[in-house]
Amino acid sequence: MRGDHGDVVATRHGMFGANNGGDTSGYGGLVRTVAMPGAGARPYGGWFDEVADELEGALEEQGLEPGNAIEKTVVDRGELTFHIAREHLLQVAKTLRDDPALRFELCTGVSGVHFPGPESKGRELHAVYHLRSITHNRLIRLDVSAPDSDPHIPSVVPVYPTNDWHERETYDFFGIVFDGHPALTRIMMPDDWQGFPQRKDYPLGGIPVEYKGAQIPAPDQRRSYS
Repeated sequence: MRGDHGDVVATRHGMFGANNGGDTSGYGGLVRTVAMPGAGARPYGGWFDEVADELEGALEEQGLEPGNAIEKTVVDRGELTFHIAREHLLQVAKTLRDDPALRFELCTGVSGVHFPGPESKGRELHAVYHLRSITHNRLIRLDVSAPDSDPHIPSVVPVYPTNDWHERETYDFFGIVFDGHPALTRIMMPDDWQGFPQRKDYPLGGIPVEYKGAQIPAPDQRRSYS
């Protein structure tokens, strides 16, 4: 869905999206859309065109149609993001790492994002990778999506080994299954924990927290301002 400021990915009700009485912010009646920047148009500006041209050309040389691998290219707030089809993620990552004109040698981690709702149907989960070229002093981002019903994305650990624990954390909190990861287990939550706490549809409250000997009530048991 397109909005005035890009692609609408969600409609939020209340401050935190809670719809079961757990919103204690006082903004329970707030309704707002969440829109992400849409695809950019050439020229992107600066070195962005050089990177995009080199990546597309390298993929073509490998026999891969760039339009099949790169779903869209976004330039926003002075940053460059490639939205990559998950089945081509490893090939794109290896190309970005190894091509002499690109040389994005370092992946500084992966972050999970969750946009449930009809606006994002089929692409509710996102894995966002931050790549840095030490050779050329450049920073770009890769965004890879997957549906809630099939939360599988290839692991980039074979290309960027330092992403090992980052993928485990993203799996732990968002439930994204990184296929091919050497040991995809929880890293923060107990092994028998049910659910993925940073998903937007994860229940808000209901679990008290013990912190340094003090019992902190669950959010839905605290004072409500609405």
